[in-house]
Amino acid sequence: MDFGLAIFPTDRTVPPDVLAPMVEERGFDSLLFPEHTHIPTSRVTPYPAGGDLPEDYWHTMDPFVACTAAAATTSRLLVGTGVCLVIERDPITTAKEVASVDHISGGRFLFGVGAGWNVEEMANHGTDARQRFGVLHERIEAMRAIWTQDAAEFHGRYVDFDPLWSWPKPAQRPHPPILLGGSGPRVAERVLAYADEWLPNAGRNLEPLIERIADLRRRAREAGRTVAVTVQLAPTEPAGIAALERAGVHRCVWYLPPRSRDRVERALDRYAAVAETYRNG
Repeated sequence: MDFGLAIFPTDRTVPPDVLAPMVEERGFDSLLFPEHTHIPTSRVTPYPAGGDLPEDYWHTMDPFVACTAAAATTSRLLVGTGVCLVIERDPITTAKEVASVDHISGGRFLFGVGAGWNVEEMANHGTDARQRFGVLHERIEAMRAIWTQDAAEFHGRYVDFDPLWSWPKPAQRPHPPILLGGSGPRVAERVLAYADEWLPNAGRNLEPLIERIADLRRRAREAGRTVAVTVQLAPTEPAGIAALERAGVHRCVWYLPPRSRDRVERALDRYAAVAETYRNG
C-alpha cells in the first residue's frame, strides 16, 4: 500500500514548494491538489458534505501552479490534481499544462479529473451541468489525442479542432495516468471508458465502497484490462486500511488541514506514524 496526502493549496497555508519536501521526507508517495477556479457568491448549490462551504474553496491556488512548485523542490514525490475540473477548462490549454508539468517533473504527474458539483461555478465557464459528463469525456479524449499524436485533431459534439501541433509531449507514455473521481451510479462505466484509475472518497462505512471496487475490477477483467484504485479521505485505522488493500486499493490519501505550518506539520507527523505502523504490521 502506498500513502499520499492532499491539501487545498491556499494563500493562507504552507506554500506547495515548502510543503512538498516535508511530504517527501516523511515517505509519502504523492501530494494532490484540488481545484476550484472560484466560488459564486450566490451559493445556490449546496455543499455536498453539508453545512457551510469552507472558505478554502475560494482561496485555492491554480493546481498546476501548485504542482509545478511542488515538483521543483522534490525528486521522487508524485504530484497531481485531486481533482482537476476539466469541464471548466479549455482542453488544448489543459493538455499543454498537463504535459508541461509532467515534462518538468520527469514523469511524476497524476492527472485526477472530475465533473464537478457546483452548478453555478461550471455555468460561469459555459458548461451546462446536464452535459458535464459528456463534456468531460470528450475533453479527456481530445487531450489524449494531443498527448499522443504529432498532428492531433478531434471532432466531437463539445470539442472540435482541426490538426494541430502541441509540444512538449508528456514524459510518461502514452500520457500520465488519468484518475477519475466521483461516486455516481455510472462511475465504473466512465472509468472503464476513459480513465486508468478510480479515485473515490471513502465513507465511514467501507462496505459499499469495497463492493463497488469489486464490481469495477470484475468489469475490467471482462474487458481485458486492469484498473487501479486510489482512495481519498481514507481511514487511518489499520483494519480499514487493510480492508481496502484486500479489495485492491493501492494508495490511500489523507487530507492535510490548510492551516498554519504548525498544524500542517502535526498532521504530517500523525499520518506518517499511521503509515509506518501499517507498513510494519
